[in-house]
Amino acid sequence: MTQVFKDPQALRAAIRSNQFNANTSGQAPGFVQCNLAILPKDWAMEFLQFCQKNPKPCPLISVSDTPGNPMMDGAGQGIDIRTDLPRYRIWRKGELVEEVADISQHWRDDLVTFLIGCSFSFEEALVADGLKIRNVSENKNVPMYNTHIACAPAGRFHGNMVVSMRPFVPADAIRMIQICSRFPSVHGAPVHFGEPSDIGIKHIHQPDYGDAVTIKPGEVPVFTACGVTPQAAIMQAKPDFCITHSPGCMLVTDIPNSKLAIL
Repeated sequence: MTQVFKDPQALRAAIRSNQFNANTSGQAPGFVQCNLAILPKDWAMEFLQFCQKNPKPCPLISVSDTPGNPMMDGAGQGIDIRTDLPRYRIWRKGELVEEVADISQHWRDDLVTFLIGCSFSFEEALVADGLKIRNVSENKNVPMYNTHIACAPAGRFHGNMVVSMRPFVPADAIRMIQICSRFPSVHGAPVHFGEPSDIGIKHIHQPDYGDAVTIKPGEVPVFTACGVTPQAAIMQAKPDFCITHSPGCMLVTDIPNSKLAIL
């Protein structure tokens, strides 16, 4: 069983010392988790515009203050973006070339960091309301799928939305929609529930990212916009170099989830 850290700083310290390398769902309850995209300066403005045009899958939480600065003080005390996520992905010309636990050796003075809201943040509110989150109860990474829902293009960035899925009985699905609507900064209300093929998902038990979870009789899959979407856009745009998080391995910040709720 994966250890559950209550304090985000303690979790980041464990990640930095290679004592924690699992997905971060259910970790540091009460604190915002973020997807990551790091791009060279000459790609950063177009990516910023892509996020602004697609706030549902790409809700921006923070952007580095200057190129080349790995410290994200606006997100938490002592956060070093080079060491404080469990796993990173290195991309070259749109191709995944490596997964690493530390990006210090890949760091460059022209890199700009983007922190993007993650659906893990609203899971706490769902649990507090008595809803059962299947990926948490089964100790798995949330299942994520490519869809045919097109994102608005911006410069060289374009592509389709990626969604995460959580199964619920219909009454709980309605309650989930109500709760998630309070958190537009971490993807907000689901984009679809019910028949997966309606949004281009052919095999619900074979996610494109993450792990398959049990869908029990009487349950419907509920799909939420996912911060892996920028990775799909990066694959299409093919920048010479880019760094993202590995799916499910987020940056856990010191920002309380309550600060992102609108009600």
